[in-house]
Amino acid sequence: MAYDHVPHHIAIVMDGNGRWANKRFLPRIAGHRQGVESLKRCAKACDARGIRVLTVFAFSSENWKRPTEEVSGLMDLFAMALTREVKQLQADGVQLRFVGDRRSLSPRVLRSMEEGESATAHNTRLTLNACFNYGGRWDIAQAAQKVLDQGLPIIETHLNRAMSLAHVPDPDLVIRTGGEHRLSNFLLWQAAYSEFFFTDVLWPDFDEAALDLAIDSFAQRERRFGMTSDQLDGEPNLADGT
Repeated sequence: MAYDHVPHHIAIVMDGNGRWANKRFLPRIAGHRQGVESLKRCAKACDARGIRVLTVFAFSSENWKRPTEEVSGLMDLFAMALTREVKQLQADGVQLRFVGDRRSLSPRVLRSMEEGESATAHNTRLTLNACFNYGGRWDIAQAAQKVLDQGLPIIETHLNRAMSLAHVPDPDLVIRTGGEHRLSNFLLWQAAYSEFFFTDVLWPDFDEAALDLAIDSFAQRERRFGMTSDQLDGEPNLADGT
């Protein structure tokens, strides 16, 4: 496959870890462990295809409602995965950023996040945003509060600068795995003009071929951003971020 029109920024709702485990009569945490391996594979594949930003929904603000045992296991897995993988991320040139409300996270998780961000801060090959304890409504609310605290009017430009992903362009393509067809409170502001790709593939099974299908679908689409097709003639190619 030729990667002529790859998106600059891909965002993924990594859905299906629990169902992947249930199908194999395994505890749900086993699916989340396999999901970490899938994320590592996906990040490498994105880098190889020239994608510069990958944003993933790692833990939503609604996920606290899950069984206590699963939430506790997810927190342990998250902290351990960070400790284990940061050196490789650093070597691969990946800059790790965490996006979300950190106020309710444990000192252990916070320490792991801060160490991961610090160790990879100067990397430039791929920006990996992990949305952890994140919700799109929270993001808009916290941005509005920042603007108010600065004494500025709440207008689109000011809100955009205060969003938690203001350090990267908005996602060109949003992928959701696992067969669901909704955003589930993910990047509600940033996905205003994103293309969407839904797949039945469960996240632990999402591989390079599945990523290529999404990229190929994206490349076939005409992104008009409110304009007509005739107006796009002679305009820069918006599909590949130029």
